[in-house]
Amino acid sequence: MVDLYRLVAEPRGIAPYEIPRDERLALARSVMPFIWPAFETTVGTQRTDLLEVVDYDDAWPDRFEEWRGRIAVALGPVARRIDHVGSTSVPGLPAKPIIDIQVAVTDPRDEDAYVPSLADEGLALRSRDELHRYFRPLAGHPRAVHVHVCPTGSPWERDHLVFRDYLRTHPDDARRYTETKRRAVELWSDDGWGYNDSKTDVILDILEAANDWAAASGWRV
Repeated sequence: MVDLYRLVAEPRGIAPYEIPRDERLALARSVMPFIWPAFETTVGTQRTDLLEVVDYDDAWPDRFEEWRGRIAVALGPVARRIDHVGSTSVPGLPAKPIIDIQVAVTDPRDEDAYVPSLADEGLALRSRDELHRYFRPLAGHPRAVHVHVCPTGSPWERDHLVFRDYLRTHPDDARRYTETKRRAVELWSDDGWGYNDSKTDVILDILEAANDWAAASGWRV
């Protein structure tokens, strides 16, 4: 995504993040179906919050447990696993103050099995693709949580869990990831796609190390 922004920005003599936000958004939407197969967003779920990275909050695990309980009741046996993932799941790691929750289900394509129940908890389906479904609160409500629904036993499920567990036990890479996030949010506080894409190289490096660690240590989902 940032490479696309750069192609548009360089002939103008500006930096990629200096492209007007609405133009960046249109560029991102034009290529997302190629980056994420079958990607689409839902109508009426847009938000314009600015991103921020804050110091770790000891209350984050409790906030996850509160949401885990709500989701478990709402989905019942449809939810095969409910896990705290993302930076707020790593003690001591600065993060966006948004709890990321991964819900593994048998078949995410069966949206009737979980979308209405999550909507009853104030979580709107924002996007879908071949790998997962993404939920967040609607505009006007605190952006306290993101929910990612994926297939149980999938690479998506495994990657997020091994990445989390590796960072919990490898402080040097956790610090490296923190530095990457802080640099990214300085440039892309108004652009979630730009923010995420600018972290990709470091995430992939850490994920490779995490997979080596998992193989050596016998780690399993």
